[in-house]
Amino acid sequence: MKNDVNRQFRLKTRPTGRIEKSNFDFVEESIPEPGPGEALVRVLYLSLDPTNRIRMSDMDQYMPPVGIGEVMRGGGVGIVVKSNSARYKEGDRVSGLTGWQDFCIADEGLRAMSVLPKDLPVELPVMLGACGMTGLTAYFGLLELGRPKAGETVVVSAAAGAVGSIVGQIAKIKGCRAVGIAGGPDKCRHIVEDLGFDAAVDYKRADWREQLAAATPDGIDVNFENVGGEIMEAVMARMNLFSRMPLCGMISGYNTGEPMRGDFSPILMRRIELRGFIVIDFMEKFAEGAMQLAQWVVEGKLKHRETIVDGLENAPVAVNKLFDGGNIGKLVVKL
Repeated sequence: MKNDVNRQFRLKTRPTGRIEKSNFDFVEESIPEPGPGEALVRVLYLSLDPTNRIRMSDMDQYMPPVGIGEVMRGGGVGIVVKSNSARYKEGDRVSGLTGWQDFCIADEGLRAMSVLPKDLPVELPVMLGACGMTGLTAYFGLLELGRPKAGETVVVSAAAGAVGSIVGQIAKIKGCRAVGIAGGPDKCRHIVEDLGFDAAVDYKRADWREQLAAATPDGIDVNFENVGGEIMEAVMARMNLFSRMPLCGMISGYNTGEPMRGDFSPILMRRIELRGFIVIDFMEKFAEGAMQLAQWVVEGKLKHRETIVDGLENAPVAVNKLFDGGNIGKLVVKL
């Protein structure tokens, strides 16, 4: 990273299908100077998430889409290098929306960032994954909406990913049977042998539906849905009466450009409680959730793994790992 310029990815065109470097302008600008009440943050790690793909699209979403010519929106963690704010001190490590760039401005309003504890019990990338927004997504989606009870069966798709891997482990902490759907023998082995899932379903095998049936002999009480499409339909067909379905994502359709379709008749026939959610729905409880997640990590109850890509310049290519199944755990760019 150059220390005298601020490199930025600015959205040039909206992608159709896969994300390409040509969808961005990679520019170098002067490092911004913080004004009154502001601080300059050097970004250390950038979070890559499926929502990045949504933000690039001109579609209905929970925040305005990234505008053409704007810095690509994204979360990250960084260090305060200059401050004119009582909220931030030089040397503070902070997390929040940094954008795909080397430096960003934090303030005390719309661009406010969270100051991380000085005695963090985990490494910084973990604050983007297991103890960060993806961990909180798993925590609140499963516990607040899925409401798992000991002895119930919890199924999670994209189970080797940043959110799914945490969902399954929390399900086990709560005394449930955890079944993960993942792609390929290595990922399936990882979630069972390393993370403690009870069973794995390899959707890349032709018999994955039979695997799902064998792994859920008593049906499914909670479906934490990350994928959508035919996998979601197959899981819903095995859901029990009055089961719950937190809908976190439908990643299988993000790069297709086509509307996601599915058979939702089981919702009526089995009285499934379905709720779509975004993690910011639970913002007022973030501190509580982060503390519990960190405690589980320190106690060894919650294992984590990061796929780290070096170099901001590689972000547009690396983000496709999320859709190609090229990552295990949290996908992070180290600047």
